[in-house]
Amino acid sequence: MSFKPFNPPSRTLMGPGPSDVHPQVLQALGKPTVGHLDPSFIAMMDEVKALLQYAFQTQNPFTIAVSAPGSAGMETCFVNLVEPGEKVIVCRNGVFGERMRQNVERLGGEAVVVDDAWGTPVSVDKVAAALEAHPDAKFLAFVHAETSTGALSDAKALCALARKHDCLSIVDAVTSLGGVELRVDEWGIDAIYSGSQKCLSCVPGIAPVSFSPRAVAKLEARQTPVPSWFLDQTLVMGYWSGTGKRSYHHTAPVNSLYALHEALRLLHEEGLENAWARHANMHQKLKTGLESLGLSFVVDEAHRLPQLNAVYIPQGVDDAEVRGQLLNRFNLEIGAGLGDLAGKAWRIGLMGHAAREENVTLCLGALEEVLS
Repeated sequence: MSFKPFNPPSRTLMGPGPSDVHPQVLQALGKPTVGHLDPSFIAMMDEVKALLQYAFQTQNPFTIAVSAPGSAGMETCFVNLVEPGEKVIVCRNGVFGERMRQNVERLGGEAVVVDDAWGTPVSVDKVAAALEAHPDAKFLAFVHAETSTGALSDAKALCALARKHDCLSIVDAVTSLGGVELRVDEWGIDAIYSGSQKCLSCVPGIAPVSFSPRAVAKLEARQTPVPSWFLDQTLVMGYWSGTGKRSYHHTAPVNSLYALHEALRLLHEEGLENAWARHANMHQKLKTGLESLGLSFVVDEAHRLPQLNAVYIPQGVDDAEVRGQLLNRFNLEIGAGLGDLAGKAWRIGLMGHAAREENVTLCLGALEEVLS
């Protein structure tokens, strides 16, 4: 049996992720591999840290890229900070809030769930009431940009509540980093994680993470060992920080970190606020076109993510048939609904390099032809 080299089709990725990877990022992947303790690579890692601090808008010294996808970024925050018996207020308004709850319970913590309807943001008032009712809570966990619905929550207000009640905040920014306003230090976020494959337009498999000094102090004061060896940040700190020789922890994904460096460099070159504005502008163009096709949005405009557009599937339209035609006839990928929205909605991404006028034009034209 013989095998030929794999040649993937050339797609336009406008689903919930991964997003289109910038050509310069793909070029960075092909650079010569060096050792993960090579002085040149360690110097590049320092630049990755500085660029991540810019993207997150933080001065947190502990700002790194976990060698695993965004889901591992989530687990990194929970396994390092939450200990058995500790109470966590978990906000659930979609799939990824529920994953937070599962993390808490697997660690032996107590999850106090604040539920909101799918397609709505986390209710600040409900969270305030939960914190009042549970003064012994140690953490507040919520999703800034809920990828399953396209709803954006008020991270600034929620983190202010956490600080008021002496809680550490754990924030999912997988879909928000690089796409909408996010200010870690100004908003008082304690632990935050993201993914490389959304608005950074990098290859999947890397999870940017940042811990505030308060979060690092909580980690260092643990009474029990971190229950994951690979994700134990007390072990990783020596690889991502310090001068001179770094301590060996694992073989880092060298070429993927080249790619992340280039993706973050491009974001820095464009300017963070310019990137936020570009996503918003492309969303407005897409919104106008989708509404002209008779499609309606799942999320109210005031709480809608520009980079993740969830629209209801028209009555009588076959979800899988439409997505199949878009893929096979136009090489265009859009996403299906998840959870409560499965079979009821499409998720159209405008993330990073995909947030371009030509992509909006392609998507609207293809949808119009298939739906007609």
